Amino acid sequence: MYPHLTDEHDALRAVVREFAANELEPHVDRWDREQQLPLGAVRAMGELGLFGIPFPEPYGAGGDFSGLCIAIEEVARVDQSLAITLEAGVGLGANPIHKFGTEEQKERWLPDLCAGRTLGAFGLTEPDAGSDAGRTRTQAEVDEATGEWVINGEKAFITNSGTDMTSVVTITAITAAHEISAILVPSGTPGFVVQPPYQKMGWHASDTHGLTFADCRVPEANLLGSRGRGFAQFLEVLDEGRIAIAALAVGVIQRCVDDATRYASERIAFGRPIGANQAVAFRCADMHVALAAARQLTYHAAWLKDTGRPFRQEAAVAKLFATEAAIDATRHATQVFGGSGFLDETAVARHYRDAKILEIGEGTSEVQRLVISRGLGLPVQ
Repeated sequence: MYPHLTDEHDALRAVVREFAANELEPHVDRWDREQQLPLGAVRAMGELGLFGIPFPEPYGAGGDFSGLCIAIEEVARVDQSLAITLEAGVGLGANPIHKFGTEEQKERWLPDLCAGRTLGAFGLTEPDAGSDAGRTRTQAEVDEATGEWVINGEKAFITNSGTDMTSVVTITAITAAHEISAILVPSGTPGFVVQPPYQKMGWHASDTHGLTFADCRVPEANLLGSRGRGFAQFLEVLDEGRIAIAALAVGVIQRCVDDATRYASERIAFGRPIGANQAVAFRCADMHVALAAARQLTYHAAWLKDTGRPFRQEAAVAKLFATEAAIDATRHATQVFGGSGFLDETAVARHYRDAKILEIGEGTSEVQRLVISRGLGLPVQ
Protein backbone atom coordinates (compact mmCIF):
# COMPACT_ATOMS: atom_id res chain seq x y z
CA MET A 1 0.00 0.00 0.00
CA TYR A 2 2.95 2.32 0.58
CA PRO A 3 5.48 1.44 -2.15
CA HIS A 4 7.66 4.43 -1.31
CA LEU A 5 8.35 3.12 2.20
CA THR A 6 11.61 1.20 2.25
CA ASP A 7 13.30 -1.39 4.43
CA GLU A 8 14.98 1.54 6.17
CA HIS A 9 11.57 2.98 7.01
CA ASP A 10 10.48 -0.37 8.42
CA ALA A 11 13.65 -0.58 10.49
CA LEU A 12 13.07 2.94 11.80
CA ARG A 13 9.52 2.04 12.81
CA ALA A 14 10.75 -1.02 14.70
CA VAL A 15 13.41 0.97 16.55
CA VAL A 16 11.05 3.77 17.56
CA ARG A 17 8.30 1.34 18.57
CA GLU A 18 10.69 -0.54 20.85
CA PHE A 19 12.03 2.69 22.31
CA ALA A 20 8.53 4.01 22.98
CA ALA A 21 7.42 0.76 24.61
CA ASN A 22 10.47 0.40 26.83
CA GLU A 23 11.53 3.96 27.61
CA LEU A 24 8.30 5.96 27.46
CA GLU A 25 5.30 3.71 28.14
CA PRO A 26 6.21 2.82 31.75
CA HIS A 27 6.33 6.49 32.74
CA VAL A 28 3.68 8.31 30.72
CA ASP A 29 0.94 8.12 33.35
CA ARG A 30 3.24 9.73 35.93
CA TRP A 31 4.32 12.42 33.47
CA ASP A 32 0.68 13.13 32.71
CA ARG A 33 -0.13 13.51 36.42
CA GLU A 34 2.90 15.72 37.05
CA GLN A 35 1.92 17.94 34.09
CA GLN A 36 5.52 18.67 33.22
CA LEU A 37 7.52 17.83 30.11
CA PRO A 38 10.05 15.07 30.94
CA LEU A 39 13.25 16.58 29.58
CA GLY A 40 15.15 13.33 30.08
CA ALA A 41 12.78 11.59 27.69
CA VAL A 42 13.15 14.42 25.17
CA ARG A 43 16.93 14.10 25.31
CA ALA A 44 16.59 10.35 24.87
CA MET A 45 14.56 10.93 21.71
CA GLY A 46 17.32 13.24 20.58
CA GLU A 47 19.98 10.65 21.24
CA LEU A 48 17.97 8.20 19.16
CA GLY A 49 18.18 10.72 16.31
CA LEU A 50 14.47 11.50 16.00
CA PHE A 51 14.81 15.28 15.87
CA GLY A 52 17.25 15.09 12.98
CA ILE A 53 15.42 12.60 10.76
CA PRO A 54 14.36 14.87 7.85
CA PHE A 55 17.37 17.19 7.78
CA PRO A 56 20.42 16.67 5.57
CA GLU A 57 23.93 16.27 6.88
CA PRO A 58 25.79 17.77 8.63
CA TYR A 59 22.80 18.80 10.76
CA GLY A 60 20.59 15.73 10.58
CA ALA A 61 20.35 12.12 9.51
CA GLY A 62 19.61 12.78 5.84
CA GLY A 63 16.27 10.99 5.98
CA ASP A 64 12.94 12.10 4.61
CA PHE A 65 9.62 13.46 5.79
CA SER A 66 7.95 10.06 5.64
CA GLY A 67 10.49 8.83 8.16
CA LEU A 68 9.63 11.68 10.50
CA CYS A 69 5.93 10.80 10.19
CA ILE A 70 6.70 7.20 11.11
CA ALA A 71 8.57 8.31 14.23
CA ILE A 72 5.78 10.68 15.28
CA GLU A 73 3.16 7.97 14.72
CA GLU A 74 5.02 5.46 16.87
CA VAL A 75 5.62 7.90 19.73
CA ALA A 76 1.96 8.99 19.57
CA ARG A 77 0.79 5.39 20.06
CA VAL A 78 2.27 5.69 23.54
CA ASP A 79 1.93 9.38 24.39
CA GLN A 80 0.64 12.39 22.49
CA SER A 81 2.48 14.93 24.66
CA LEU A 82 5.88 13.61 23.65
CA ALA A 83 4.74 13.14 20.06
CA ILE A 84 3.75 16.81 19.78
CA THR A 85 7.01 17.79 21.43
CA LEU A 86 8.84 15.95 18.66
CA GLU A 87 6.55 17.25 15.92
CA ALA A 88 6.81 20.87 17.03
CA GLY A 89 10.51 20.67 17.79
CA VAL A 90 11.20 19.54 14.24
CA GLY A 91 8.45 21.22 12.24
CA LEU A 92 8.13 24.54 14.06
CA GLY A 93 11.49 24.79 15.79
CA ALA A 94 14.20 23.59 13.43
CA ASN A 95 12.43 23.50 10.07
CA PRO A 96 11.85 27.27 9.62
CA ILE A 97 15.53 27.90 10.32
CA HIS A 98 16.57 25.16 7.91
CA LYS A 99 14.24 26.40 5.16
CA PHE A 100 14.70 30.16 5.48
CA GLY A 101 17.75 30.81 7.63
CA THR A 102 21.12 32.18 6.61
CA GLU A 103 24.16 29.94 6.84
CA GLU A 104 25.15 31.73 10.04
CA GLN A 105 21.72 31.14 11.57
CA LYS A 106 21.78 27.48 10.57
CA GLU A 107 25.25 26.95 12.01
CA ARG A 108 24.24 28.62 15.27
CA TRP A 109 20.94 26.85 15.93
CA LEU A 110 20.54 23.67 13.90
CA PRO A 111 23.25 21.39 15.34
CA ASP A 112 21.65 21.35 18.79
CA LEU A 113 18.04 21.49 17.55
CA CYS A 114 18.52 18.55 15.19
CA ALA A 115 20.35 16.57 17.86
CA GLY A 116 17.57 17.09 20.39
CA ARG A 117 19.92 18.87 22.79
CA THR A 118 17.73 21.97 22.57
CA LEU A 119 14.17 22.77 21.52
CA GLY A 120 12.85 25.52 19.29
CA ALA A 121 9.39 27.03 19.03
CA PHE A 122 7.37 29.18 16.65
CA GLY A 123 5.24 32.03 17.93
CA LEU A 124 2.44 32.90 15.51
CA THR A 125 -0.77 32.67 17.53
CA GLU A 126 -1.77 35.67 19.66
CA PRO A 127 -4.64 36.20 22.12
CA ASP A 128 -6.70 37.81 19.32
CA ALA A 129 -5.05 36.21 16.30
CA GLY A 130 -5.34 32.46 15.97
CA SER A 131 -6.81 31.15 12.73
CA ASP A 132 -6.90 34.77 11.57
CA ALA A 133 -3.12 35.14 11.80
CA GLY A 134 -3.29 38.23 9.61
CA ARG A 135 -4.50 40.10 12.70
CA THR A 136 -1.06 39.85 14.28
CA ARG A 137 -0.48 42.77 16.66
CA THR A 138 3.08 42.12 17.84
CA GLN A 139 5.31 44.92 16.58
CA ALA A 140 9.01 44.97 15.73
CA GLU A 141 10.87 48.15 14.79
CA VAL A 142 14.52 48.67 13.95
CA ASP A 143 16.49 50.93 16.28
CA GLU A 144 18.87 52.44 13.75
CA ALA A 145 21.24 53.61 16.46
CA THR A 146 21.90 50.09 17.74
CA GLY A 147 21.01 47.94 14.74
CA GLU A 148 18.45 45.98 16.77
CA TRP A 149 14.86 44.90 16.42
CA VAL A 150 12.72 46.20 19.30
CA ILE A 151 9.81 43.81 19.84
CA ASN A 152 6.58 44.44 21.75
CA GLY A 153 3.55 42.17 21.91
CA GLU A 154 2.13 38.84 23.06
CA LYS A 155 1.92 35.29 21.78
CA ALA A 156 -0.40 32.50 22.98
CA PHE A 157 -0.41 28.69 23.05
CA ILE A 158 3.24 28.29 22.06
CA THR A 159 4.57 24.72 22.30
CA ASN A 160 8.14 24.05 23.54
CA SER A 161 8.60 27.71 24.43
CA GLY A 162 9.36 27.59 28.15
CA THR A 163 11.53 24.57 28.88
CA ASP A 164 15.07 24.57 30.21
CA MET A 165 16.00 23.12 26.81
CA THR A 166 14.36 25.87 24.74
CA SER A 167 17.03 27.83 22.90
CA VAL A 168 15.10 30.00 20.46
CA VAL A 169 11.59 31.07 19.53
CA THR A 170 10.80 32.34 16.04
CA ILE A 171 8.03 34.91 16.15
CA THR A 172 5.98 36.77 13.58
CA ALA A 173 5.70 40.54 14.00
CA ILE A 174 4.50 43.56 12.07
CA THR A 175 7.62 45.29 10.77
CA ALA A 176 5.87 47.90 8.60
CA ALA A 177 2.38 48.67 7.35
CA HIS A 178 0.89 45.50 5.82
CA GLU A 179 4.18 43.67 6.45
CA ILE A 180 4.73 40.65 8.69
CA SER A 181 8.24 39.29 9.20
CA ALA A 182 9.75 36.42 11.17
CA ILE A 183 12.41 37.11 13.81
CA LEU A 184 14.53 34.76 15.92
CA VAL A 185 14.41 35.51 19.64
CA PRO A 186 16.86 33.55 21.82
CA SER A 187 15.59 32.31 25.17
CA GLY A 188 16.67 34.51 28.05
CA THR A 189 16.71 37.70 26.00
CA PRO A 190 15.83 40.67 28.27
CA GLY A 191 12.22 41.70 27.68
CA PHE A 192 11.21 38.18 26.59
CA VAL A 193 8.98 36.79 29.35
CA VAL A 194 7.57 33.27 29.39
CA GLN A 195 4.20 33.24 31.13
CA PRO A 196 3.17 30.43 33.55
CA PRO A 197 2.20 27.17 31.82
CA TYR A 198 -1.41 26.68 30.80
CA GLN A 199 -3.60 24.24 32.71
CA LYS A 200 -4.84 22.19 29.77
CA MET A 201 -7.55 19.59 29.28
CA GLY A 202 -5.04 17.28 27.62
CA TRP A 203 -1.42 17.06 26.50
CA HIS A 204 -0.52 17.53 30.16
CA ALA A 205 3.14 16.63 29.68
CA SER A 206 3.56 19.02 26.75
CA ASP A 207 5.13 22.43 27.38
CA THR A 208 2.77 25.25 26.37
CA HIS A 209 2.99 28.92 27.35
CA GLY A 210 1.97 32.43 26.51
CA LEU A 211 4.84 34.79 25.72
CA THR A 212 5.25 38.51 26.35
CA PHE A 213 7.70 40.86 24.65
CA ALA A 214 8.34 44.23 26.25
CA ASP A 215 11.03 46.29 24.49
CA CYS A 216 12.77 43.01 23.72
CA ARG A 217 15.89 43.65 21.64
CA VAL A 218 17.59 41.27 19.22
CA PRO A 219 20.11 41.99 16.45
CA GLU A 220 18.84 42.97 13.00
CA ALA A 221 20.60 39.84 11.74
CA ASN A 222 17.97 37.76 13.58
CA LEU A 223 15.48 38.40 10.79
CA LEU A 224 14.53 34.96 9.44
CA GLY A 225 14.14 34.88 5.69
CA SER A 226 13.06 37.91 3.70
CA ARG A 227 11.52 40.91 5.38
CA GLY A 228 7.76 40.92 4.88
CA ARG A 229 7.63 37.20 4.11
CA GLY A 230 7.06 35.94 7.63
CA PHE A 231 3.42 35.03 7.19
CA ALA A 232 3.99 33.32 3.84
CA GLN A 233 6.93 31.40 5.31
CA PHE A 234 4.82 30.19 8.18
CA LEU A 235 2.06 28.98 5.85
CA GLU A 236 4.64 26.95 3.94
CA VAL A 237 5.88 25.40 7.17
CA LEU A 238 2.32 24.78 8.33
CA ASP A 239 1.48 22.69 5.27
CA GLU A 240 4.17 20.21 6.31
CA GLY A 241 3.06 20.37 9.93
CA ARG A 242 -0.45 19.33 8.97
CA ILE A 243 0.85 16.05 7.58
CA ALA A 244 2.86 15.49 10.76
CA ILE A 245 -0.21 16.12 12.93
CA ALA A 246 -2.11 13.64 10.77
CA ALA A 247 0.65 11.10 11.48
CA LEU A 248 0.25 11.77 15.19
CA ALA A 249 -3.49 11.13 14.82
CA VAL A 250 -2.78 7.85 13.00
CA GLY A 251 -0.75 6.72 16.01
CA VAL A 252 -3.67 7.53 18.29
CA ILE A 253 -6.12 5.57 16.15
CA GLN A 254 -3.75 2.61 16.04
CA ARG A 255 -3.52 2.56 19.85
CA CYS A 256 -7.31 2.70 20.13
CA VAL A 257 -7.71 -0.22 17.71
CA ASP A 258 -5.05 -2.24 19.54
CA ASP A 259 -6.44 -1.64 23.02
CA ALA A 260 -10.12 -1.94 22.12
CA THR A 261 -9.73 -5.23 20.23
CA ARG A 262 -7.57 -6.72 22.98
CA TYR A 263 -10.03 -5.69 25.69
CA ALA A 264 -12.99 -6.89 23.64
CA SER A 265 -11.33 -10.30 23.37
CA GLU A 266 -10.50 -10.56 27.09
CA ARG A 267 -13.47 -8.96 28.85
CA ILE A 268 -16.15 -11.53 29.65
CA ALA A 269 -19.77 -10.52 30.05
CA PHE A 270 -22.81 -12.80 30.00
CA GLY A 271 -20.51 -15.77 29.60
CA ARG A 272 -18.59 -14.71 26.50
CA PRO A 273 -16.08 -12.06 25.35
CA ILE A 274 -17.78 -8.74 24.69
CA GLY A 275 -16.18 -8.77 21.22
CA ALA A 276 -18.64 -11.53 20.31
CA ASN A 277 -21.37 -8.88 20.33
CA GLN A 278 -21.84 -7.04 17.05
CA ALA A 279 -22.26 -3.73 18.85
CA VAL A 280 -18.69 -4.01 20.12
CA ALA A 281 -17.17 -5.84 17.16
CA PHE A 282 -18.54 -3.31 14.67
CA ARG A 283 -17.04 -0.43 16.66
CA CYS A 284 -13.65 -2.10 16.36
CA ALA A 285 -14.21 -2.75 12.65
CA ASP A 286 -15.14 0.88 12.01
CA MET A 287 -12.03 2.06 13.87
CA HIS A 288 -9.88 -0.21 11.73
CA VAL A 289 -11.42 1.20 8.54
CA ALA A 290 -10.75 4.74 9.75
CA LEU A 291 -7.18 3.77 10.60
CA ALA A 292 -6.54 2.39 7.13
CA ALA A 293 -7.97 5.47 5.44
CA ALA A 294 -6.15 7.94 7.71
CA ARG A 295 -2.82 6.17 7.25
CA GLN A 296 -3.21 6.04 3.47
CA LEU A 297 -4.06 9.76 3.25
CA THR A 298 -1.20 10.71 5.56
CA TYR A 299 1.56 8.75 3.89
CA HIS A 300 0.36 9.72 0.43
CA ALA A 301 0.69 13.39 1.42
CA ALA A 302 4.12 12.68 2.91
CA TRP A 303 5.19 10.98 -0.33
CA LEU A 304 4.08 14.01 -2.34
CA LYS A 305 6.15 16.23 -0.08
CA ASP A 306 9.19 13.94 -0.29
CA THR A 307 9.06 13.82 -4.09
CA GLY A 308 8.72 17.56 -4.58
CA ARG A 309 5.12 17.51 -5.76
CA PRO A 310 2.41 19.97 -4.66
CA PHE A 311 0.81 18.73 -1.46
CA ARG A 312 -1.11 21.56 0.19
CA GLN A 313 -4.54 20.13 -0.65
CA GLU A 314 -3.54 16.60 0.33
CA ALA A 315 -2.03 17.85 3.60
CA ALA A 316 -5.31 19.54 4.53
CA VAL A 317 -7.31 16.43 3.58
CA ALA A 318 -5.06 14.18 5.66
CA LYS A 319 -5.08 16.48 8.66
CA LEU A 320 -8.87 16.93 8.58
CA PHE A 321 -9.73 13.26 8.19
CA ALA A 322 -7.10 11.76 10.48
CA THR A 323 -7.66 14.15 13.40
CA GLU A 324 -11.44 13.86 13.35
CA ALA A 325 -11.12 10.09 13.00
CA ALA A 326 -8.78 10.05 16.01
CA ILE A 327 -11.37 11.81 18.15
CA ASP A 328 -14.01 9.31 17.03
CA ALA A 329 -11.64 6.42 17.74
CA THR A 330 -10.91 7.57 21.30
CA ARG A 331 -14.65 7.87 21.94
CA HIS A 332 -15.37 4.41 20.55
CA ALA A 333 -12.46 2.81 22.39
CA THR A 334 -13.57 4.39 25.66
CA GLN A 335 -17.07 3.00 25.09
CA VAL A 336 -15.66 -0.47 24.50
CA PHE A 337 -13.82 -0.24 27.83
CA GLY A 338 -16.99 0.87 29.61
CA GLY A 339 -16.45 2.11 33.15
CA SER A 340 -12.77 1.19 33.00
CA GLY A 341 -12.36 3.60 30.10
CA PHE A 342 -13.42 6.46 32.37
CA LEU A 343 -10.44 5.86 34.65
CA ASP A 344 -7.23 7.81 34.09
CA GLU A 345 -5.21 4.64 34.51
CA THR A 346 -6.26 3.45 31.06
CA ALA A 347 -4.45 4.73 27.98
CA VAL A 348 -7.75 5.24 26.14
CA ALA A 349 -8.88 7.75 28.79
CA ARG A 350 -5.69 9.78 28.38
CA HIS A 351 -5.93 9.64 24.60
CA TYR A 352 -9.58 10.73 24.84
CA ARG A 353 -8.55 13.87 26.73
CA ASP A 354 -5.54 14.50 24.56
CA ALA A 355 -7.13 14.02 21.15
CA LYS A 356 -9.45 17.04 21.09
CA ILE A 357 -6.63 19.49 20.41
CA LEU A 358 -5.74 17.59 17.22
CA GLU A 359 -8.61 19.22 15.32
CA ILE A 360 -7.66 22.65 16.67
CA GLY A 361 -3.86 22.95 16.63
CA GLU A 362 -1.90 23.83 13.47
CA GLY A 363 -5.09 24.78 11.68
CA THR A 364 -8.59 23.96 12.88
CA SER A 365 -10.87 21.55 11.06
CA GLU A 366 -12.76 24.57 9.78
CA VAL A 367 -9.56 26.02 8.32
CA GLN A 368 -8.78 22.68 6.64
CA ARG A 369 -12.23 22.69 5.05
CA LEU A 370 -11.59 26.24 3.87
CA VAL A 371 -8.26 25.24 2.31
CA ILE A 372 -9.85 22.22 0.64
CA SER A 373 -12.79 24.25 -0.65
CA ARG A 374 -10.47 26.82 -2.18
CA GLY A 375 -8.42 24.02 -3.71
CA LEU A 376 -11.60 22.85 -5.42
CA GLY A 377 -11.92 26.28 -6.99
CA LEU A 378 -14.82 27.46 -4.86
CA PRO A 379 -14.98 31.22 -4.14
CA VAL A 380 -15.37 30.64 -0.40
CA GLN A 381 -14.47 33.47 1.95
